[in-house]
Amino acid sequence: MEISLTTPALLFPALSLLLLAFTNRFLGLAALIRSLKDRYATSRNQQVYGQIENLRERLLLIRNMHLWQPEHVWLRALHVSAFC
Repeated sequence: MEISLTTPALLFPALSLLLLAFTNRFLGLAALIRSLKDRYATSRNQQVYGQIENLRERLLLIRNMHLWQPEHVWLRALHVSAFC
């Protein structure tokens, strides 16, 4: 497989789109957690609390993806350019 020097240049715009998608998902889940928190404050339903905990785990995963995604792309670009 032949990879030219323009390949990493094509990958960098994809990074911003991925981060934008993760940001939108993060904000949507945060809004859902806030509404569930209000519902839990009035009803003290354990099922609602379980949903909140599940969504918090998902938020942590998304946050970690935000944290490590740019570094991964840079490493991949260096790896690709090393073989060109």
